[in-house]
Amino acid sequence: MKEECLICKAPLVYLKTNEIMECAICHKKENSKTRCVNGHYVCNECHTAGMDQIIGLCLGETSKDPIAIIERMMAMPFCHMHGPEHHVMVGAALLTAYKNAGGDIDLPQALAEMMNRGKQVPGGACGFWGACGAGISTGMFVSIITDSSPLMQESYGLSNVMTSESLNRIGEIGGPRCCKRDSYLSLLTAIDFVRDTLGIEMDKHEIVCTHSKDNNQCIGKRCPFSPANHKEKKRSHIMDSNIKQLNNLIKEKRDDRKERIKADIELYGHEVLESEEMKNAYDQTHHIWSTLGEHTIRVTATSVLICYVLRKLHIKVSIPAVVIGALCHDLGMLDRGEKFASDKEAIRDHAEESVKVAREIVEDMPEMAEEIIERHMWPMGKTDAPSTVESVVVSV
Repeated sequence: MKEECLICKAPLVYLKTNEIMECAICHKKENSKTRCVNGHYVCNECHTAGMDQIIGLCLGETSKDPIAIIERMMAMPFCHMHGPEHHVMVGAALLTAYKNAGGDIDLPQALAEMMNRGKQVPGGACGFWGACGAGISTGMFVSIITDSSPLMQESYGLSNVMTSESLNRIGEIGGPRCCKRDSYLSLLTAIDFVRDTLGIEMDKHEIVCTHSKDNNQCIGKRCPFSPANHKEKKRSHIMDSNIKQLNNLIKEKRDDRKERIKADIELYGHEVLESEEMKNAYDQTHHIWSTLGEHTIRVTATSVLICYVLRKLHIKVSIPAVVIGALCHDLGMLDRGEKFASDKEAIRDHAEESVKVAREIVEDMPEMAEEIIERHMWPMGKTDAPSTVESVVVSV
């Protein structure tokens, strides 16, 4: 029988209601639903004894891969097959990889905060609370790096969305619980989330589980990390050579496309790019991790790329109008604190303000570009839905 109870190695039992139990190690009495079939109970504090080693390991790490970091933690004596230590380990591995990948945080302070927060999530929260501690740990991680609090707006939203996405991925697989599987799922979700929202790219590698032999409730092939789902693929030297050539061709195509996008933006948007408004946009924070100028350029580049795709499908679209509309769509947000009484008002009214700014910048303003700017916030703004392909492109 694989070991579960830290005292006698017997299987654990999860009760439906709390009972007063005495820790077999420190003899503290408290409510719990979890004990082994022989009646042994170990409290969270004793179960995670030695977990302080996490901080020393993380401070000495240079890896940008949180999966590699947590696997080193999993090999340490304090880490068991299942247990609340994972509620700290997930967030600590992410904080360390985030810092090593260029994230701007005070790592020792962040790790101490992660330790304090993670320890508050008890074992069994996945089943009894409907919220796995590994998933919650990713939300704690985002909360720490964005300096969130109950009174913040965007960072509050980011940390809660992070938790929900991790829990959704865990829930899609289903139970029984596996702290290793749920930790891996949470880490992979967080790596993608941070790349897409904060612009910091951490590393990751293919995960092939080595813990199934220690898990009485292993779900086998239903687990995405089961060795059965990761059979080694043997490829010949010729195949490797062909793939390398193909990758080089793809890279060349991407580089050519980037230059084409840049050229179109400079050609059709030079009035906006050279304006004082655009220069000022790079001094105003937007969406926490970016500036208004950086956000505008990303939206414009993406919109032009969509136009290229539409043209390949023989759908007519005006790239000049899209460039001007995309570059100007949020310029009404400049000095938002002076223009708008609240964030809600800024979201609702900035499109109308952006049209006014655009008219001052662009001498011959296309009507189609005006509609793009005016309707890009639909249905949140005060305008009608986009009525042209160009408006839909930028709104997307």
